[in-house]
Amino acid sequence: MTTSPSQQASTSSSSSNGVCGSSVPRWRLFLQTLNWRRNPDIEKQINASRLRTKQLRSESKQIEKEIEQLRKEDEQLKRDNERRKIAHEQRMKQLRSESLRVRSETEQIKSDIEQIEKENARLAELNAKLSAISSSSATSSTPPPSTPGESEI
Repeated sequence: MTTSPSQQASTSSSSSNGVCGSSVPRWRLFLQTLNWRRNPDIEKQINASRLRTKQLRSESKQIEKEIEQLRKEDEQLKRDNERRKIAHEQRMKQLRSESLRVRSETEQIKSDIEQIEKENARLAELNAKLSAISSSSATSSTPPPSTPGESEI
């Protein structure tokens, strides 16, 4: 900013007179030449900015705490998920082994059923032979009564 000639004259005259030169710092003299005054609006804006900065820092700290909490929850969920995954894999192994055991037992039962069917077929054949023998002996003459000497031999 430039100063008016009257301000320059008053400044130079006061400086030359020695009235202000020694007691007032140079920067004060410079501010006087600029006709500087405190502006309450700017101070309000500065205070509002400081307050807003403080609020933003507080919010930032709160957000950092929330992020940390979410990270902890995420880690806990990952651990829980890993435990569930391991438990699921163990259960699947158990079910597979149980399934193999059931298949083995089923095969054994099928084998036993086949064995029983073969035995039933053999018994049916023997029954048929027995029936044939008993019906042929019923139609044929009755055997002579046994004599006391035959039973002793």
